Amino acid sequence: MTTQTKLPKIGLLYLDYVLRFFDKSNFKGWPDKIETVVYHWGNDKARFIAEVKRKKIDVLIGNIPATAYEAFREIARALPEVRFLPSLDSQFSNKSKENVTHFCRKYKLPAPNTEIFYIPEKAQQYLSNAQYPKIIKRSYGPSNYGGYFVHKVDNFEEAMNLLGEKRYYPVYVQDFVPMEADIRVMLIGHKPVCAFWRRPPEGEWLTNTSQGGSMDYQAVPKSVLKLATAASKAANAEYWACDIALGKDGKLRILECATAFAAFPYIRDWIGQYLMWLLSDGYFRKPSIPLYNWEELGKIDSRMLRTMRHIGFSSYTPSQDSGEIFNQIDEHHFPILDTELKHGEEWPSEVWNLQDNFVLRAKAVEAKILQTVPSSDELGVDLNSYQAPTFDEEQIREILSGVKGIGEKMLDDIMSTFGAHGVVEALNTDPQKLCAVKNLKDKKLEKIVEHWQSHVAQIH
Repeated sequence: MTTQTKLPKIGLLYLDYVLRFFDKSNFKGWPDKIETVVYHWGNDKARFIAEVKRKKIDVLIGNIPATAYEAFREIARALPEVRFLPSLDSQFSNKSKENVTHFCRKYKLPAPNTEIFYIPEKAQQYLSNAQYPKIIKRSYGPSNYGGYFVHKVDNFEEAMNLLGEKRYYPVYVQDFVPMEADIRVMLIGHKPVCAFWRRPPEGEWLTNTSQGGSMDYQAVPKSVLKLATAASKAANAEYWACDIALGKDGKLRILECATAFAAFPYIRDWIGQYLMWLLSDGYFRKPSIPLYNWEELGKIDSRMLRTMRHIGFSSYTPSQDSGEIFNQIDEHHFPILDTELKHGEEWPSEVWNLQDNFVLRAKAVEAKILQTVPSSDELGVDLNSYQAPTFDEEQIREILSGVKGIGEKMLDDIMSTFGAHGVVEALNTDPQKLCAVKNLKDKKLEKIVEHWQSHVAQIH
């Protein structure tokens, strides 16, 4: 290595009692010392921050479990010079299924129709008029439950009995989508590096292998890879996994997506190689990972795959004979890409940490604006008893532009922070959340709320 090449100092982020995704061996060839920093839970934030600073770490690499996500939002703010990989925004979907829903809605990614209720009476009202069957899930926590917190209910009585027993909060309800199968796609640098089918047992609907489902690696459709790539790019994720359902109606829908997923050691090696390339300004070679490699590697016994390490591929070089070049073998438009280092927060906790912020507290707000806004993920679907108006970004901009003192820049800040759905949700439940936007103070907020109430009153 030349003296001109300065590499950032890497730290691996670990947490007590949590399985480690990365090891130093995943970063084979990194010439400098790789530090480790362990979070001990409880009141450990100050000590953890001090240790990161003392070790002069530039990049912290590792997944954060759902139960520590909000703590690390605060830690990341206290360490503005430290780059977290994946970023806290990329890990937004790790925290809960509700966050997956918000993510898919914002980026218009297809997902099952979903309703989320923090007020039990609203959930009961919806379920009493719903069309069944429905799926009720535990929203909070990681995705890899193996299906044990996913329940199919066939009528209102079953739904209420389940909620009475499980006490899930919030109430997270999806339309039941009959599936042919679902497909897990893993991506590195927005490129699919592994994909496989998970099929339910005969007569069953859950595809999880822990519950009897089968899996195979053959002939994953390119449309599935494109959808997973679109989700990875939207999340700006260095590595990513999507579970995509293939419905009996032929439609694709995202069921889960996150940076936290189970992966063979050689895939974690590939992620390490990618991150080394990403962080070294090109000093390390970008890994070459052929598309559909999983069809061949999947023929190897899984007991061997769990022990295989540092699998490498060379880049394909077209053959040439008599001046003619055969170059039809390409990456099928799925190259490994750089991921942007973004500043600021896309999913600030003041707005999106509904699991902690929305705790059934009374608030004096006129009844006429307390309307449930439809949150369906697919257009043209009957929303049962919910007939309240919806608003897209253009309509919200038009409404807010009528408020004195709200200029284009503040409009841009509001929409980039909340999105149309988030603005409506804040105005209908807790307008104070909008003050997370820079320079939006109480006086402007009062004008916005007054204008919003006036607009809603005119609709009705």
